[in-house]
Amino acid sequence: MCGFIGVLAPEGQDVIGEIYDGLIAIQHRGQDAAGALTYDGRFHLKRGAGLVRDIFREKNIQRLRGNLGIAHVRYPTVGDGGADDAQPFLVNSPYGIGMAHNGNLTNFSALKTELTERDHRHIDSDCDVEVILHVFAHSLAETSRDGITDEAVFGAVQQVYERCKGAYSVVTMVAGYGLVAFRDPLGIKPIIMGEREGPSGRSVCVASESVLLDLLDYHNTSNIAAGEAVIVKMDGSVQRRQLTKESHHPCLFEWVYFSRPDSFLDKVSVYKTRHRLGEALAAEWAKTNLPVDVVIPVPESARDAAIAMARTLGVKYREGLVKNRYIGRTFIMPNQNGRRASIRHKLNAIQLEFEGKDVLLVDDSIVRGNTSKKIVQMARDAGARKVYFASYSPPLRHPCVYGIDMSTRNEFVAKDRNDQQVAEAIGADFVLYQNLDALRDSVREGNAELTSFCDACFSGCYPTADVTGEVLERIEQERLVVHTDLS
Repeated sequence: MCGFIGVLAPEGQDVIGEIYDGLIAIQHRGQDAAGALTYDGRFHLKRGAGLVRDIFREKNIQRLRGNLGIAHVRYPTVGDGGADDAQPFLVNSPYGIGMAHNGNLTNFSALKTELTERDHRHIDSDCDVEVILHVFAHSLAETSRDGITDEAVFGAVQQVYERCKGAYSVVTMVAGYGLVAFRDPLGIKPIIMGEREGPSGRSVCVASESVLLDLLDYHNTSNIAAGEAVIVKMDGSVQRRQLTKESHHPCLFEWVYFSRPDSFLDKVSVYKTRHRLGEALAAEWAKTNLPVDVVIPVPESARDAAIAMARTLGVKYREGLVKNRYIGRTFIMPNQNGRRASIRHKLNAIQLEFEGKDVLLVDDSIVRGNTSKKIVQMARDAGARKVYFASYSPPLRHPCVYGIDMSTRNEFVAKDRNDQQVAEAIGADFVLYQNLDALRDSVREGNAELTSFCDACFSGCYPTADVTGEVLERIEQERLVVHTDLS
């Protein structure tokens, strides 16, 4: 999971200001590194490790000139997570091309070797986007020797689709030509586009989440479809082309955790989806006949579902856990040591809301169990009589190979455990999980056209046909090396 933005504005307008604001809006999607690339006849690049506010100083903003730019916030899956793997990436030939993405390639290692040995292109990092960039650039170099054409650009995207397996949404800038954006053939990773008309002409923005477009006052928004490519020329004209037509499989975990509640993904409100998930979970909880005095969310993504759950059950809702907003999201920290160290600093309990009560804690998911166990213990230390735990997503038992850092199968607390055993592992009196069909239905209620999803982390069914046991083992080993280096 990462986040990106791409902006093309009328000539003479610098885009770095709104790119910076856009990155702040999607900082939740990646806290490891960030970068921005702009163009005003020459490229200007700034990348670094850390948060957006720490990387971009006033001197950087003044230097990043131009009416065309792309930027990125990163959290690592493949790659060492440092500044060297920060995006965007840039190649000078042909024409000068910059690229940023969200996702993960399942054939990264094989394609890296192929590009080196067959296409004679040097790959200088362990970041997926550099491989995508070189596939795109190699095709463009082969088909546009006499000058770049729209057909050559669409052809280069087609080559990416044919050679790059996995999940990815991509934003690209080509010097003097414009902005190019595309989404993987199954549409696993989100990408949305908006336009804004001004006195000087049209501005176009593409991004990972709609909230960014809202905050920057872009309108006429539309999702880029699975297998679709979009070209925005320097004059602001837009061309869209459907290059492949396969079944759309958006990632369910986007609605569960990753995206902000004020975003829409594939026309579905994240906020309303989480509200529906809370209602569905309440219906399941009612079957347990377990008495509850208060429903308390684990901030912040679980808040909407917890409110809906409490209202449906007719139980008090309270904010019993206070979050330190200056601590990052523990799920997307790059190693276990960082996660464990930050959990206790991140949350603190309000004793009055726990003392002598049967408490139902609601969270978006239970992944490794580290956070859940600490929170349950916090509730007990605050005087809770009973501590129940409800997850508004199903049990996570299978690694994600498409860009979520669920690195090894053995890390999942729910692997080879039933619900009662999970409760024992995290120290809760009872654990309730969401039903997978209920999760699918809660998203589909917002858009009936979504007939299929990527739910591999819950079901073990991977929508790309190339994911075999060998692929899972290889990706797991790659990430184990990364996490060992980071720890």
